[in-house]
Amino acid sequence: MEKDSEVASKHILDDNAEIELKQGSQSDTSSPDDSPPTPPPAASPNSPVPDGGLNAWLQVLGGWVILAASWGLVNTFGAYQTYYQTVMLKSESASTISWIGSLQACLLFLGGLVSGPLFDAGYFTPTMIGGLLLICFGMFMTSLCSTYWQVLLAQGVCVGIGMGLAFLPATAILSQYFAKRRAFAMGVAGTGSPVGGIIFPIIFSHLLPKIGFGWTTRVIAFIILGLSVIPAVFMRPRLPASGKVRSLVDASAFRDMAFVTFIIGSLLTFLVLYTAFFYIQVYDELNHLSTLEFAPYTVTLLNVGSVIGRLLPMYLSDKYGVLNVTIFSTFASAILAFGWMGLKNLGGIVVFTLLYGITSGATVVGTPVVVMVGSPDMSRMGTRLGMSFIFFGVAILVGTPIAGAIFGDFTRTRWLGGIGYSAGGLILGAAFMCLSWIPMSKKKGTWKI
Repeated sequence: MEKDSEVASKHILDDNAEIELKQGSQSDTSSPDDSPPTPPPAASPNSPVPDGGLNAWLQVLGGWVILAASWGLVNTFGAYQTYYQTVMLKSESASTISWIGSLQACLLFLGGLVSGPLFDAGYFTPTMIGGLLLICFGMFMTSLCSTYWQVLLAQGVCVGIGMGLAFLPATAILSQYFAKRRAFAMGVAGTGSPVGGIIFPIIFSHLLPKIGFGWTTRVIAFIILGLSVIPAVFMRPRLPASGKVRSLVDASAFRDMAFVTFIIGSLLTFLVLYTAFFYIQVYDELNHLSTLEFAPYTVTLLNVGSVIGRLLPMYLSDKYGVLNVTIFSTFASAILAFGWMGLKNLGGIVVFTLLYGITSGATVVGTPVVVMVGSPDMSRMGTRLGMSFIFFGVAILVGTPIAGAIFGDFTRTRWLGGIGYSAGGLILGAAFMCLSWIPMSKKKGTWKI
């Protein structure tokens, strides 16, 4: 009897051991605690666009940071120009110093020629992170500069190239997460530009007398570096990429009349759109419309208006078509530019700067969205954005110096000539945008484009 019990116990122990061995092998191969997590597979190109959700809005947040680190710094250059002109680079002319900011803004657009095809090929993350690191590195190097050529290389070239690498991918990726609400998402991300243009100059002016130029610039660089963690961690493409780097130019775009006419209109618009941003403060001071203490805040008011212009008009764009809203905002900017000629008091300049900030902000953020909407497919969108950015960059590079040459010695006649140049360019730009509406509406089969 005892022998039978021993045999039975042995069988039971063997069976238990076998069960434990099987369970152990299963846990070794399938336990989520022991195996590393794998990223979710890329969505199918035919899968529905989320148009919302946590992950989609995290892309908007990351885009907001990149817009603040790029266009926000471009909008801050006025504060640097004043410092260079009065303290660090007094031997250089104002026109010479302004080329630093113009070059920076130009490279922000020209960088799209490279970052666009890289985005299409699937190199979003390294391109975006590389761009942000170059922006930070350029700002840190700017804090050590003491001569004109050093500032030109650090703040103009290095920071400008970094902006160019980061800006276009941050704009293009939103089209993978938003369709019906694409314009509004772009508008929300676009508010990073005027917010940066408001906050960074305040930081610069308040810290400069306390800790000096070097550490003030480093503080701004550290802020951008800290914020860069957000896009680096959360921004990821939703759709699989081709894996091939396309040509820098999409030849089919030049046979697309909607694309060609819209780019001509946008080029004429960007040629003159920033004239008010560069010269409204000078106009205020020379014509004694406000106090010298208030004059610097005219550009701040333009940026405040631009925040509204990137939200409300882009919300309406999703309902009535982004091209329609962009045409309207460009015409409205032209009308306001003509009204600039009649500004004679503080109330007038406050109303003008706020309203012009709204209309110009809508035009700036709406323009790339129109290029996205008009692209034949997602795989060529980045390349087409890069192509358009070349024309925008050249326009911004030469547009404001042309305005400066027209303004000359700032007599009344010169002012009227420069303001007329700005308003006329905006009218022509809006007219060419209207011409692009005809073929694009036929292609889309709707007037809401």
